[in-house]
Amino acid sequence: MARPATAGRSSGPPIILDLSRLVSRLLHPTPTGVDRVEMAYANGLQAAVPDRLRFAAVHSTGLYGRIPTAHALGFLRDTEALWREQGEWSRAALRRRALSWLWALRPQAPPRPEPGAVFVQASPNHLTDPRVTQRILARERARFLVLVHDLIPLEYPEYARPDGAALHRKRVNTIVAHADAVLANSQATLDALTPYLRASGRTPLAAAAPLGTESPAIKAAPAPGRPYFLCVGTIEPRKNHLLLLNLWRRWAERDGADAIPLLAVVGRRGWENEQVIDMLERSPALAGCVEEHGRLSDGEVQRLMAGARALLLPSFAEGYGMPVSEAISTGVPVLCSDLPALREAGGPVANYLDPLDGPAWMAAVADLAAPHSRIAADQERRRAGWHPPAWPDHLAVLLGLVDRLAA
Repeated sequence: MARPATAGRSSGPPIILDLSRLVSRLLHPTPTGVDRVEMAYANGLQAAVPDRLRFAAVHSTGLYGRIPTAHALGFLRDTEALWREQGEWSRAALRRRALSWLWALRPQAPPRPEPGAVFVQASPNHLTDPRVTQRILARERARFLVLVHDLIPLEYPEYARPDGAALHRKRVNTIVAHADAVLANSQATLDALTPYLRASGRTPLAAAAPLGTESPAIKAAPAPGRPYFLCVGTIEPRKNHLLLLNLWRRWAERDGADAIPLLAVVGRRGWENEQVIDMLERSPALAGCVEEHGRLSDGEVQRLMAGARALLLPSFAEGYGMPVSEAISTGVPVLCSDLPALREAGGPVANYLDPLDGPAWMAAVADLAAPHSRIAADQERRRAGWHPPAWPDHLAVLLGLVDRLAA
């Protein structure tokens, strides 16, 4: 296991952490996975190396600048509270909050460049324009370390937005042209990136480290009343919601919608998802057995997770699998696609299935719906020797790259 991120890290090069993603999401009370990662970087580095940490962002005005530490920490605390509680925010209230923070976070000119500084970016924000990255690095006279989340739009353009592949190629081009170090969220992501690095003729430092799993606030406990299964993720083609919806429709037609477990679909509506939305809104067979939850607070998702019979993730492609490790950490069984990135997240605990094998999914879900599930019992035994990925371990790898850049 990697040493804690705090061990032996009190001295070293300054770290300038980019908060552009979180600043750009001021009007969105529900976080994405990338939002959570940028937040984890901010909190983890503040805990590990507070004297070395600086904050910066590309403001909504397009200007880049530093953010005073006190303002940045206040903004981070307020954003976490918003995610936890969410509530019923009106659009007007969100706008007032956004305007208040945009003023407080207005960019300030960077001070005199600090020797050996490393600019750390945990999101893909503004990577589609290499000129922005060039200006930031020149202004800060800093080395560049970037976290790479996935290469899915390039590997599977059919699952991306119509312009998704072209935009992601720009991001990757910016990374391979300017990064002094890259950190991938999985070995699968690093393997996908490696050919682009080789083709560029550059050899930045490179490493892979799984994203951390937050300790669950609630442990698994079957919810009273009707049992249910959980599917978490943006409603988009690569998530393969259609497999589950067709499975539930056939199950309902055979046994009756009221006699089978519920399927809770949690996630915002994405793109190219017309068939899924049509089924959710118009299929009579699913009306009594599938529920869509488009906007939930973190606490509500955790409660749903803890009470579920299992997490179901039949994706065609993933860069990592944070819901998998979160569910296992909570004590909830996991059925997911047999993908390298998901195997990294679920280790020996989860059950892995072909995302096209409908009968295998049906058999596994039926087993987990039974009072004495063989799959659940087997996963419980395997979980005894499993340790969830931890943010201090991930950040220890990050700080190791920072120190190597300064050497």
